[in-house]
Amino acid sequence: QVQLVESGGGLVQPGGSLRLSCATSRSIFPIYVMGWYRQAPGKQREMVATIPSSGSANYAESVKGRFTISRDNANNTVYLQMNSLKPEDTGVYYCNAELEVGWSTDYDDEYWGQGTQVTVSS
Repeated sequence: QVQLVESGGGLVQPGGSLRLSCATSRSIFPIYVMGWYRQAPGKQREMVATIPSSGSANYAESVKGRFTISRDNANNTVYLQMNSLKPEDTGVYYCNAELEVGWSTDYDDEYWGQGTQVTVSS
């Protein structure tokens, strides 16, 4: 059974930093695009950042220059370093794994974590 286990959320003041982590199983990590999405109260879930197994990361315009996504292939973990946080970054952050184009597997094409709350407030 594949699980995405998130950690690192919390309460931070505007301008502060947090780092989110998402660990998953070795079975899917090498051939899945890993990503972070967020959902603010009353809003739809939106993409924050994604990173393929090889190649460049992709960021939402609202977080470019402030957030950095990275993946540790040795430990099957993806991180989201969030700097210069703003109140509008508040929301539940979800880890996502999506099968890369061109691959097939017996696993599901997509997985979601349970979400971790990030609150930016003074």
